[in-house]
Amino acid sequence: MFITCADSRIVTAAITGAEPGSLFEMRTAGNVIPPYSLTSPSSEMATIEFAVLQLGVSEIVVCGHSHCGAVGALNGGGIDHLPAMRGWLRPGQPRQASGPAMRPEGQEHVRAQLEVLLAYPFVAEKVAAGSLRVHGWFYDIETGEVSACAEHAFLPL
Repeated sequence: MFITCADSRIVTAAITGAEPGSLFEMRTAGNVIPPYSLTSPSSEMATIEFAVLQLGVSEIVVCGHSHCGAVGALNGGGIDHLPAMRGWLRPGQPRQASGPAMRPEGQEHVRAQLEVLLAYPFVAEKVAAGSLRVHGWFYDIETGEVSACAEHAFLPL
């Protein structure tokens, strides 16, 4: 399963080398994964549940990217006129932007989404059993470089 931003500059087949039909993709504004809540289910929760419990995916990649508008919005990008977007991004906390591409903020955002994903009970169960692995990736639009989330840094793949 590949969870990424709705941004069309993210071409999953080009990033992964996957053949058509070999990836189960989910795209959201800012690759946001909503918190798990059966009292407030979402299409994203249902998609992840289907992929893990029905399809039995063995890997999930959460992939963020440079120049992400959602990350920019989290960092004070002015979305007061977009109430639905504000609500969608509400779990994030605004931070100071460090540059136009906002790479550190984007990478931190990927880490935050991994934490949310790992709090899904069925994801945590499968990870603990060793039948599911979860990865965080970051795609740099300018260079085409993909890095993977390690313990303390994102390292080139």
